[in-house]
Amino acid sequence: MLISEIKRVVEQVSRDKGIDRQVLVKALEEALKSAARKKYGPKIDIEVQYSEETGDLEVFQFKEVAEVIEDPMLQISLGEGRLLDPDCEVGDSLGTKMDTNTFGRIAAQSAKQVIIQKLKDAEKDAVYAIFIERRGEIINGIVQRVDRGDIIVNLGQTEGILPVREQVTKESYRRGDRIRALILDVLQDSRGPQIVLSRTHPNFIVTLFRTEVPEISEGIVSIMGAAREAGVRAKIAVASNNSDIDPVGACVGMKGSRVQSVVQELRGEKIDIIPWHVDTAKFVCNALAPAEVSRVIIDEDNRSMEVIVPDEFLAIAIGKKGQNVRLASKLTGWHLDVKSESTYNQTMQSGYNSLMALPGVGISLADALYEKGFYSAEEIGKASVEDLLQVRGIDEEMARGLIEAGMVAAEQAAQAEADEAAEAAQAEADEAAKTAEAETGEAVEAAQAETDGAVETGEAAAVEEASEPGTEETGQPPNEA
Repeated sequence: MLISEIKRVVEQVSRDKGIDRQVLVKALEEALKSAARKKYGPKIDIEVQYSEETGDLEVFQFKEVAEVIEDPMLQISLGEGRLLDPDCEVGDSLGTKMDTNTFGRIAAQSAKQVIIQKLKDAEKDAVYAIFIERRGEIINGIVQRVDRGDIIVNLGQTEGILPVREQVTKESYRRGDRIRALILDVLQDSRGPQIVLSRTHPNFIVTLFRTEVPEISEGIVSIMGAAREAGVRAKIAVASNNSDIDPVGACVGMKGSRVQSVVQELRGEKIDIIPWHVDTAKFVCNALAPAEVSRVIIDEDNRSMEVIVPDEFLAIAIGKKGQNVRLASKLTGWHLDVKSESTYNQTMQSGYNSLMALPGVGISLADALYEKGFYSAEEIGKASVEDLLQVRGIDEEMARGLIEAGMVAAEQAAQAEADEAAEAAQAEADEAAKTAEAETGEAVEAAQAETDGAVETGEAAAVEEASEPGTEETGQPPNEA
């Protein structure tokens, strides 16, 4: 390659591959050093200089001025040194320009290999630097192939992988199909950067809405959370910092145009857009929409809520196979226990009756315990004396007696529950045994019927054979005339 071409090649490769020019120049310098050492040995002291202005690439060999020459590759005599620099002295280092054409074919091949390897490494680093900054963005690609269920996607500069776990179950792709996915992670690998894609992550739907809704990209509307069961249903919570802009309406768009664009990309996945609320209980009620909520009982310590809904909204609140309450729990970050009003009232009445059954507890004391949050005898058994002293009409002695009675009631309730569970299990086992016995009887009857049918068929065939004309009982054919 001519020296004049080096600068042009460096600029072209830097532009096409997206590699820094300094990295390419460094690779050329390393290649020339490798070529020189391949030709003259590893001890040679050389230096490569590249001129940014002219594109010249020069190699200099340095030798130490010595009185006695022990290694001609590393030392030069004082007389020879004075020819190069009249002012040199013993111990000085003098550099002479080398002719790169003398490196030879093997050295040139070695230099080529170094350049190729350096370019590959630099290209990997450039691709990694580009995609690590785009993590969390949506990228378009073309399906290249399917490898053991994982989809390999051509992203232009490199390939990405869409693992099976990040694919929507009901979606299928063939080679050549266009695909959009979220850049979930960028991993540095010995074979190059590995771009991990996802179509199931909640951030995928968040980024899609950010693309479709200008108010989100401008920061007026914020997505406070998202939960998905990919391919089936999703919930997102939105809030607005401008009272004049409805966050839900902004995401839905005119005649649902914006949300429909997202639904089409997700292949028909249903999306619930929910207004976020600073009050956690109100937020939970919004998340369970379209079901109505009668009351919410909050347990801050366990970060759980007991949600009471009218009987007719119980199925809606829970959703198909528990999907609605499950997504609402993921979205809000609270454990939700949904109950109907009739079940709740029955539980409360049962707990109140257990309080009334405690020794020394009348209606007024039961009401007082109820007001302090003790809804059953079991809860009394778990309370401390100090807690019960907060209730009017209870002294320390009575508190201890109530706790003991509550513990006994809790044990009895646990035993009764265990007995019911055992009875239910036994009933289920008996039912299974009856079903198995019935199936066995049916199988025996069917087998017997099949056997009887076979016997009848055989007898009929024998009778038919015996009644054929020209056939005697001995089975011999009649004598011919």
